[in-house]
Amino acid sequence: MELDLPLIWAGIIGLAVILYVVLDGFDLGCGILFPFAKEERDRDQMMNSVAPFWDGNETWLILGGGGLWVAFPAAYAIIMPALYVPVIVMLLALIFRGVAFEFRWVAKPNHQAWDLAFWLGSTVAAFAQGVILGGMLHGIRTEDNAFAGGAFDWLSPFAIMCGLGVVAGYALLGATWLHMRVSGPLERRSADWARPLLLAMLAFILVVSVWTPLQYDRIAERWFSWPNLLYLSPVPVLTVVLAAVIWVGLDRRNAAAPFLGSVGLFILSFAGLAISNFPYLVPPDITIWDAAAAPASQMFLLVAVVILLPVVLGYTVFVYYTFRGRIGPGEGYH
Repeated sequence: MELDLPLIWAGIIGLAVILYVVLDGFDLGCGILFPFAKEERDRDQMMNSVAPFWDGNETWLILGGGGLWVAFPAAYAIIMPALYVPVIVMLLALIFRGVAFEFRWVAKPNHQAWDLAFWLGSTVAAFAQGVILGGMLHGIRTEDNAFAGGAFDWLSPFAIMCGLGVVAGYALLGATWLHMRVSGPLERRSADWARPLLLAMLAFILVVSVWTPLQYDRIAERWFSWPNLLYLSPVPVLTVVLAAVIWVGLDRRNAAAPFLGSVGLFILSFAGLAISNFPYLVPPDITIWDAAAAPASQMFLLVAVVILLPVVLGYTVFVYYTFRGRIGPGEGYH
């Protein structure tokens, strides 16, 4: 059972991360797309489409970060100093975005500064998350299970590319969310935004898929050794299938298919990264077992998570069900 606890906690943290990426991703994506909505009514409609959800979506970021701290303290102690700068930038940008969300309505009609703040907060937060991902994949230098690098080791062309990729991916989630959730002219515009964003995201997926095995032998061996090559071959095939679902759904004006396809792309990308790096929590040296807290601590906290996680999931489902349906021009919850 002691060996199973780190796996269970890794699964919980992975679930929290993917739920955060998908749920907060679409509302960050709406913020990234804000400058492309030229009409005031369109910007109002974009914000109203995410108004009931955006703050609750960030719950999963807290679970992911908190879970890492309590279940894998050794990894937390390495990752935080290694990625301190982009983590702080992300948190400040999320705060800035949240403040702009609330103050934009009360500042009308003189709210242009808050429009800019909403866009900048969303874009910088998304970019910082991608940089954090790229910094971890690039590898963190450790000695004696402690961080042994510099404050800017994370800054690399690969991390910058990952940052841009997350911005494009979140914007795709935002565009397909709007395509599903709004009506009127903005629905048609969102479909026009989604097509080039899909191509951009596929390009970033391709670059990462080529770059990582070429640079890291352990990833190349994981994907291209036999019989792994056979077992993992459905991953790129499913990527092409999901891209086709999104494109055809946009052409046929199917409400849900493009968004669900975009969510599927993110889940598949996350699965690919997990396959590439498991069992390393801090590549390329620290595994989930190396970083795990004492079994008694993990078990004590697992009891609380088992009780509270279904409550949070149930509340999330309830909120999304309550505020289902499309938002028309001039409608909203502010």
